[in-house]
Amino acid sequence: MPTTTPDPSRDVTLPVRDGEDPWTAEEIAEQRTELVEEVERLERKVEATEAELNSLLREGADGAGRDPADVGSTNFERDQELSLAQNAREMAEQARLALGLFDEGRYGFCEVCGEPIGKGRLQAFPRATLCVRCKQREERR
Repeated sequence: MPTTTPDPSRDVTLPVRDGEDPWTAEEIAEQRTELVEEVERLERKVEATEAELNSLLREGADGAGRDPADVGSTNFERDQELSLAQNAREMAEQARLALGLFDEGRYGFCEVCGEPIGKGRLQAFPRATLCVRCKQREERR
């Protein structure tokens, strides 16, 4: 008899803000699938940016006798790749956190105020862990 993998989104309910339609079982399953795919996509992006960074670091290790403009260009590329790699790592961590919250039954609630994040926001930005109001406050700091 074949075994099936249990659907982690089964029997899950997600919070909504006032005026929003409740999540359907299909939407909940799609949301989890989106999170899983986002984690996988971002982890591939992290690997690619780190590979590019490692390549730049190997190429830029020998600066002796090189034109200063070339050295400056290489340094700029390296700094840009460092920034991209860090950004990719942070986004992947956010996606893993959101997926973990989903699997723990805490997905959709703002980490700061505890209010629902909102169905529309989560559908547009699945890895969101803050409501719009709290995110705006965080960005002002």
